[in-house]
This record gives sequence, structure tokens and C-alpha cells, in this order.
Amino acid sequence: MSHRYDRVRRIAGLHPARDHLEIYQISAGLEFPWDYTRALEQALFRTYCVPSISRLLAATGEFEKRPQKRYDDTALLMAEIAAHGYDSPRGREALKVVNRMHGRYAISNDDMRYVLSTFIYDPIDWLSRYGWRPLHINEKLAAFHYYREVGRRMGIRDIPTSFDDFAVLKRKYEADHFVYSATNRKIGEYTIGLFAAWFPGFLRPAVRLGVRGMLDEPMLRAFGLEPAPHWVGALSEAGLKTRAAIVRLLPPRRTSVLGVSRRNRTYPGYPTGHRPADLGAPAPPADFPADHLRRGD
Repeated sequence: MSHRYDRVRRIAGLHPARDHLEIYQISAGLEFPWDYTRALEQALFRTYCVPSISRLLAATGEFEKRPQKRYDDTALLMAEIAAHGYDSPRGREALKVVNRMHGRYAISNDDMRYVLSTFIYDPIDWLSRYGWRPLHINEKLAAFHYYREVGRRMGIRDIPTSFDDFAVLKRKYEADHFVYSATNRKIGEYTIGLFAAWFPGFLRPAVRLGVRGMLDEPMLRAFGLEPAPHWVGALSEAGLKTRAAIVRLLPPRRTSVLGVSRRNRTYPGYPTGHRPADLGAPAPPADFPADHLRRGD
């Protein structure tokens, strides 16, 4: 049986810029698949604290009508790119879908760049607290280089060229743009409802409380939510750290989770498989607010 730390030794011998795709595939698909899934959920949740982002999401109606499909499609598209590589046929097809969806709407480059930054730094922050082992520096830098290349292929401009500079930009953007709005609250409540729907009915109030316990103060303010009792966050943290201790003792995962389509309780997903072109939201209706559409659409 492979030693639990064989892969991190492999990562240590790779170059974080040149080999960033391989490192990211090992880290997200094999070493920390559950943690990356939870951290990217939190990353997307975090972006809803920016009113210009939540206003557009509220206008599309996707969070109200099809929250699980939107979640699944976003997760599957990002996994397609990671599993096959952004320059592979499936990766290019997934990026084409992403770019087509974003290209319909008047989304600022600053908002797009901020969302990209959360995919890098929120998983790093999560894993620094709850990972079964510390992230190697090459994993952190590889995530930066990987998403920088994805961002370039999405047409996002002025992405910082260094890991530290992008982290500073992310913190400043949050300090300047995390303010309460009614649409933040609306999208936040839809998202918490989605998370709760994954559990049996009798557990859903506890899940809602638990989600609030995981939010930091800037997020709570931006969503207009009351903080959960202190013990809720402490219990969640203890549970996640206990999980990490157990995972540390398990044998290494043998198959990557990237690119795997799974069913869930609230939406049938794609049980017979999918192509990237099958994913994504429909075009906006004819009566969609014009100020949210890209000029010329």
C-alpha cells in the first residue's frame, strides 16, 4: 500500500508554475477532494456578499428556481477543466460554456477577477485550518498559476502576476465591497436553503444554524444575518478537525473525484453522463433587465 505522504513528496519535486495542472489535479482530486468541494462552496458563497454580484444572480432567477442545477453545473464545469486540463478538448468545451454564460451579462472585470481569487485563496484558508496535512507551498502556488491560466482563458484582465499580490487584491476588494444589500440576503438565504436541502427534514434547522456558525463577521454583515451562538462555530470546528485526524489515518485515495458526475437527493443530475455543452443556464428571457445584459445583447 502506498504511503500516506507519497503524493506530497511527489508534489515537492514538481515545479509549481510549470507543473501547476498536475499538482492541482493531485491536490484537489486525490489528496483533499472533500475539503476542496466544501471550500469552493464557501468561496462561491463568499462572492454573494458583493451587491453587484448578488443583484445579477437575483435577476436571473436561477437561485430561486433551480438552485441545485446551478450548483451542479458550476461544480461540473470547473471539475471538467481541472480533470482534463484547460487546453484539452473537454476543457476548452467547458470554458466555452462558461464564457458564453458570462458573456451574456454586464459583469465587471473587477467582479470576475475577485471571484477567480476566491477559488485560489478560500481553499487554501480552509485547508490551513481543516486539512489532514498542511498544504505544501507548491500546492498553494500551483493553485495560483492554475487559476491564473483559467482566468486568462476567460478573458479576465489585469490578474496579478504574483501569489501575494493577488491575495492582497482579494482582501482589499472584500474590505471595499462587502456591504449589506437585499439581494445579498436573498441569494444568501437561497444558498443556505440549498445546503439544508441535502439533509433530512429534521436536520435542516441544525444545518442552517451550522452554516451561520461557519460565516465570518464580514459575511454575516453583508448578508444581514445574526451570528450563531459561539458554541455552534466551536462545535463545527471541532468536528472538522476530528475528521481531519481520522482522514490522516486512512490509506490514500486511489481514484480522483475530478470529472465524476454524481446524483444527489434534490436534483437528478446527469446519471447517464454529460458533455460540458450539456451544462449551464439557459439564455436570459426577452424581458430580462437590460441594465444587466452586456451591451449589444
